Amino acid sequence: MDLTLDQALALKSGLVLAAFLAFAFAERWRPAVASPLLLRLGHATKAAWRRLARNLGLFGLNVLIAPLIVLPITWWAADLSLGLRPAFLAGWTGLLVDILVLDLWIYWWHRANHELPLLWRFHQVHHLDELLDTTSAVRFHFGEVVLSALARALVIILLDLSLLAVIVFEALILTGAIFHHSAARIPARLERALASVIVTPSIHWVHHHAIRADTDSNYGTIFSFWDRLFRSRSATARFAGMKIGVERMRDRPLLRLLAAPFGAQPAASPEAKSAPEPARR
Repeated sequence: MDLTLDQALALKSGLVLAAFLAFAFAERWRPAVASPLLLRLGHATKAAWRRLARNLGLFGLNVLIAPLIVLPITWWAADLSLGLRPAFLAGWTGLLVDILVLDLWIYWWHRANHELPLLWRFHQVHHLDELLDTTSAVRFHFGEVVLSALARALVIILLDLSLLAVIVFEALILTGAIFHHSAARIPARLERALASVIVTPSIHWVHHHAIRADTDSNYGTIFSFWDRLFRSRSATARFAGMKIGVERMRDRPLLRLLAAPFGAQPAASPEAKSAPEPARR
């Protein structure tokens, strides 16, 4: 394969940064939703600034722990070969198969984060965001990030995946997450065409709908066909005024988000319980 490790790292950094900047600009220029939580030039509310601080605070903590925990786990797993990889899975063919396999793994890992109570405690922090935009794509509890790295290490070892394949996959998955969490307005015809193959905002926003039946659906990250194949695709279509978040719960300050998985699960607030679901339009 012609792509070197250094080139893959540079590709990942450049692709993710370009996607983040492009969609951050697009969603503020032509947003698909009107929300006081979306930070826009000339329309910056206190709630929007607080939300931005929460999301970037969670992201910043993950940036700090990545070189200390996540990267060493990944490097160790990639170096530990069991010799089980078929010889024909080499070069670009092998890389494409690896990406497909990793995306299938993350589909099931994401699904497990919703179905297993221990994992949901950590993943819930991501879903408590009451709006989706580019910053939502990097809003995860550090505990979920570490658990995900450990689970992925097992897959890397068993399938003898190269570090290069993991880096390329991370570039694609981060770019995809930025795209399908974004609040940018996308032409309906283009989005329908894309949604037949990859996860788009119209698909993933339903996953963040504050109705648990929809939250527990649409688990795909890069490719959208896994949900059709495993019958986890929601029949709900994204609509104007769709309430984002966790059913009967509200978002909370950064320190409480960090502590949330380790304590008793908080009761739903009366305010959240009484909030009606916006009418479909």
